[in-house]
Amino acid sequence: MTLNMKIEGILSERVTTSEQSSTVRIADMAKKLKEKGAAVYDFSAGRAFEHTPKYVMDGAIKAMRAGDTHQTMAQGTTSYREACAIKLHRENGITANPETDIVATMGCKQGLTVSLLAILNPGDEVIVEDPCFVSYKQTIRYLGGNPVEVPLLPANQFRWKRDQLESAITERTKAIIMCTPHNPTGVVHSIEDLAEVAFVAKKHNLYVITDEPYERMVWGGRRHLNLASLPGMRKRTITLMSLTKSFSMGGWRIGFAHADEHLLEQMTKLQQHLITCVSSFVQAGGAIAFGQSPNDEVKKYWAEWEKKVTFFTHSLNEINGIKCYTPEGGFYAWMDISELNIPSEQFCDLLLEREKVALVPGVSFGKHGENYVRVTCVKSWDEINKGLEGISSFVQNL
Repeated sequence: MTLNMKIEGILSERVTTSEQSSTVRIADMAKKLKEKGAAVYDFSAGRAFEHTPKYVMDGAIKAMRAGDTHQTMAQGTTSYREACAIKLHRENGITANPETDIVATMGCKQGLTVSLLAILNPGDEVIVEDPCFVSYKQTIRYLGGNPVEVPLLPANQFRWKRDQLESAITERTKAIIMCTPHNPTGVVHSIEDLAEVAFVAKKHNLYVITDEPYERMVWGGRRHLNLASLPGMRKRTITLMSLTKSFSMGGWRIGFAHADEHLLEQMTKLQQHLITCVSSFVQAGGAIAFGQSPNDEVKKYWAEWEKKVTFFTHSLNEINGIKCYTPEGGFYAWMDISELNIPSEQFCDLLLEREKVALVPGVSFGKHGENYVRVTCVKSWDEINKGLEGISSFVQNL
């Protein structure tokens, strides 16, 4: 028998039929252009201009020099989990047992993966926002689940209503995923918003996974609220938090998941097989960031980011054909380009080609993201001004 099957034919369909992460893809394109000497202004991926605060870096370096370079427990070091519990109590009003309720994760993405693996069976459905973070739907599909998109409509200020959620539920629905504060729309969810989700989750016996990397970035005097703190939601909420955004620690890949101990036990089992553990010295730095109240260095970051978000969005609003509301929280301007009559993907491709300004097309976040473009606002002031010049010039010459 002659074997002539091409090796490409035995690849996994779940991967070959999936899409790339648009935020990472565009950021990588921008980096390649920079490496070739082009002056590129990258507002695509959610990466702040500032480096990790020095006192956090010093803690990780000290740990490495002390020999803390070996594997830790799969659940995470005791000191790191204790720091996460302190943070939850101090800032979120949640009392957590670090021995049973917290697992260290490599950022929120990996926390989402083990959370979904722990609760999904093949064919189960997970309700997601539309628009939503680009990796939710793909991750659900990779794990054998089916994402069900429920629109976030401008008429509802990009917030879910109870009847919307209930109309999407079937006998296969297992969970809801929500991002709060929201990426990409910039919504900070109120107690009323969370109560709508909590009502549906309790009525239909669902888990809710709350993705909260932006929880310290709330603007205009607002306050972040955690779904797990609402009555009856402690056992059915999986809270994902990280230092990626708030402490400018994207390269560290460090965060945690907080969940009921019976679920946490299964998530830790998965961790043992999938990654063994989060890096030891990274956890040492993370313990410093989470375990103590933010110091003046990082508070200055947050104050500066609010100024940049406000300035960027107000400046975009001054460009004819663009509408852009100041976000309630997070890094991003959610820029309405509907008056320009150009698809968001084409808008971003041409903008990068002509002005070397990198943004993310709204359609990457779901079909209801069309007519929008996401802009990361927390770059250097020089980049911000150059980027605004490029966007303005591009729009004027469309």
